[in-house]
Amino acid sequence: MTEPLPVVQSAVRLRVPTDEDAYAWHQVFNDVEVMRYVGGRPAELSLYQEMTARQRRHDAEHGFCLWTLLDENGEVVGFTGAQPWLREWGPVGETEIGWRLARPAWGRGYATSAARTTLERLRAAGVRRVVAMVEEGNDRSASVARRLGMERSETYAIPGTDAVAHCFRLELG
Repeated sequence: MTEPLPVVQSAVRLRVPTDEDAYAWHQVFNDVEVMRYVGGRPAELSLYQEMTARQRRHDAEHGFCLWTLLDENGEVVGFTGAQPWLREWGPVGETEIGWRLARPAWGRGYATSAARTTLERLRAAGVRRVVAMVEEGNDRSASVARRLGMERSETYAIPGTDAVAHCFRLELG
């Protein structure tokens, strides 16, 4: 039996995504289990190239984005941050906090630690409340939302699927 990985107690680092981070995100998210609740399969590199460029724009315009998450060794293990909810369904007009980590980083406390840092940055940017959309069955993400003090509110059908997502909410100020 393998020993569980230790929970990380040290601070994580977040940075605005670089062009190179598109390649890192593509690599660390190239895992069906990582992508299970976000499309169900790994995405093409071009998606991450567009996504990192969009996050740089969000950071410049809003003071926040989905930041690249670095572990204690400076290795990219995913992203955590926030962005405006831009879909036509769900919590339209809200700011969504989110996270996605490489599978080896799961269960180590990175998502919660980085999300807490994100909440501090959002408060400093004047954001008054956040939502987290968590697909039903994604117990890991729901647990992170609860650890942040978020409360489950409404449920939305995800268009084009049989799935639903639960909206978690948190007032920041």
